[in-house]
Amino acid sequence: MKVKVKTLDGKNVAGAKGDIDLKDEIFGLDPRADILHRVVTWQLEKRRPTARAAQERSDVNRTGAKWYRQKGTGNARHGDKRAPIFIGGGKAHGPRKRDFNPSLNKKIRALGLKMALSAKARDETLIIIENLDLKDLKTKTLKGHLEKLGFGKSALVIDGDAVNDNFRKASRNLIGIDVLPAIGANVYDIMRHDTLVLTKAAVEQLEARFNG
Repeated sequence: MKVKVKTLDGKNVAGAKGDIDLKDEIFGLDPRADILHRVVTWQLEKRRPTARAAQERSDVNRTGAKWYRQKGTGNARHGDKRAPIFIGGGKAHGPRKRDFNPSLNKKIRALGLKMALSAKARDETLIIIENLDLKDLKTKTLKGHLEKLGFGKSALVIDGDAVNDNFRKASRNLIGIDVLPAIGANVYDIMRHDTLVLTKAAVEQLEARFNG
């Protein structure tokens, strides 16, 4: 699959570097909704922290001895300071510990990422740019470049080993623009953005990641 490479200001790269050949086994698959759903669900559950349990009556470290005699004091009859009605007592019907740690086969996770990339390529919402080199560290300048590239309401920009520092700083105040290094590419972030933007370095990193 051949795709035109653009510069950051929206122009096509001239010469032999103007086209990039994307591998069909990564960018040319038929997306399956069930695979994408499984991977996205796995991602969202993995980010959930462990739900903390409350101490119930049997968990509270207090004496179990009867703390005053049964009759003659004028008080209600009690035999345990761990009862929920007392300060420091156990919680009645409190929340139990819930640990969200789902598992998903590595092959399914890799296949899901390939299908997410393929979905963007199929829908023509994948843009390949040469690099993220930005001369002026100004958000206004970058916004003008992105308008020429034809981004949608939201875009995910993926660079190589690390995101270009000037681009990262200039894009911080732009709503709907998120940036990631290639190692952070994931199905959830790709699918929730209208446009996917990859640098040539990001394409090389992703292809090496699957080949490895």
